[in-house]
Amino acid sequence: MIVEIVILAMIAAFLGLRLYSVLGRRAEHEEEMVASRFERAEDVPSQPAPSANTSEAPRNDRDLIGFTPAIENGLREISAVDRRFDLLTFFEGAKGAYEMVLEAFWRGDRDELRELCDDDVYASFAAAIDAREEAGETLDNRLVRIEDTTVHSAFMEGRFARIAVRFVADIAAVTRDKDGNMIAGSLDDAIESRDIWTFARDTGSTAPDWLLVETDAL
Repeated sequence: MIVEIVILAMIAAFLGLRLYSVLGRRAEHEEEMVASRFERAEDVPSQPAPSANTSEAPRNDRDLIGFTPAIENGLREISAVDRRFDLLTFFEGAKGAYEMVLEAFWRGDRDELRELCDDDVYASFAAAIDAREEAGETLDNRLVRIEDTTVHSAFMEGRFARIAVRFVADIAAVTRDKDGNMIAGSLDDAIESRDIWTFARDTGSTAPDWLLVETDAL
């Protein structure tokens, strides 16, 4: 009886070892498969860099949905030349620049305008500020909201990428005289403003900055 018990125990141990060896290897294999699905970005083999061919697609084709063929081609051309270009990031930057330029102009901050605009646009803003100051007037304007931003045009001009953005915004505008009295406008009634601002960037430069190079009112 004792001998039979020992034999049965040995058989059970042997089967247990066989079962462990099979399941253990399978479990290890499954863990390796799972790890490969969530491997770090630096462990993934690098992809070849896109060429400068203008037929190269932007990194996210979904960004181009709804654009006319001319705008789509322009954005593809910019993306092919400037591999750092990202349309959504550009939009966020353009909206920020729109607000910063308006507020700098309203308060007469020439230094900030010079950083955000090219020479021609800056000269126009500076001349308007000079005329306003000479008349003793100040602006008490507020950007209530930006309703919409849309690409109006996009193309390469030499090595410069140019993107025109149509802004639709609500602005409350008030003009005051030298004594602070309101002489025009109202802070209670916002007016819809429609403008096309063109931004440009030198793709041959290491600087990522886009400058405002043209403004047009619709």
